[in-house]
Amino acid sequence: MMLVRYLSQIGRYFIMLKDVFNRPVKWSVMKQLILKEIDDLIIDSLGIVCFISFFVGGVVAIQTALNLTNPLIPKYLIGFATRQSIVLEFAPTFISIIMAGKMGSFITSSIGSMRVTEQIEALEVMGVNALNYLVFPKMIAASLYPFVIGISMFLGIFGGYLAGVYGGFTTSQEFITGLQNEFIPFHIAYAFIKTLVFAFLLATIPSFHGFFMKGGALEVGKASTVSFVWTSVVIILMNYILTQLLLS
Repeated sequence: MMLVRYLSQIGRYFIMLKDVFNRPVKWSVMKQLILKEIDDLIIDSLGIVCFISFFVGGVVAIQTALNLTNPLIPKYLIGFATRQSIVLEFAPTFISIIMAGKMGSFITSSIGSMRVTEQIEALEVMGVNALNYLVFPKMIAASLYPFVIGISMFLGIFGGYLAGVYGGFTTSQEFITGLQNEFIPFHIAYAFIKTLVFAFLLATIPSFHGFFMKGGALEVGKASTVSFVWTSVVIILMNYILTQLLLS
């Protein structure tokens, strides 16, 4: 029975994606909606992303340095390990899971509140495609999410550099040598491909849970929690699949 319910929800999700592109809202209206979503979802997320990335980068560098106890192991591996950890996994994947909590809860609660107050029904009565009006601007705004992840990568590596050099664990030259050692440009492309997929999930899964929720204010909170859990689960599953496809 539970399997049938999950399959039904998955089917409903894909039908929602199809309906998002039906009967688009006029561009003059859509442009304002997209700018508002960019401000709410992207600009407002920069602060927490910058803060977390900088200090996690520092922690990665320090922990790597503390575990290099063998004097035969070169110190430049601190920079190498920091770069690999930040670029391949931390910035694209774990920041996305954190954003599932921030962006996802915001999207679900805002759309869910409109459902509770019957604003969605009012849009439909006026002949507006509510899914296009509410979800499409979020999908376009989320396409700028790789910009946030690029900043996260830079600040994570910069935080690792400051922690490693000024903490006395390595020299500036050794750290930079580690950053440049065995650098594979495709790893950057891999990270941004993952980021675009995660951005799509961050915009659509919370929107689905907000749009189709039923009940009152209490159910809005429950829907936000459920959307965070499922967004995180799907991000982790897609991370595994994309890693197998792109890096194997």
